Amino acid sequence: MTTVHLLITGKVQGVFYRATAAEQAKKRHLSGWIRNTEEGAVEATVSGSDEAVDQFIAWCRQGPKGARVENVIITSKPDDGLVGFEVIR
Repeated sequence: MTTVHLLITGKVQGVFYRATAAEQAKKRHLSGWIRNTEEGAVEATVSGSDEAVDQFIAWCRQGPKGARVENVIITSKPDDGLVGFEVIR
């Protein structure tokens, strides 16, 4: 089990990034959350198998159509028992 925090910068708000990322996370059976930051970025915490987390990170580097991802900062975290995946508004 791997748990990471992601900070995604670029044109990532107003392009359905969170909703599409949530679909990608659920498709990969990941737990966690995603939200917009006040600074215009998106941040997420995801937990799941090494392969699923790696696939999610690869998707985050591209994002949905209309997004322009500049950077994805990845920080490892201890497993915090997340269950399900939530879009925080």
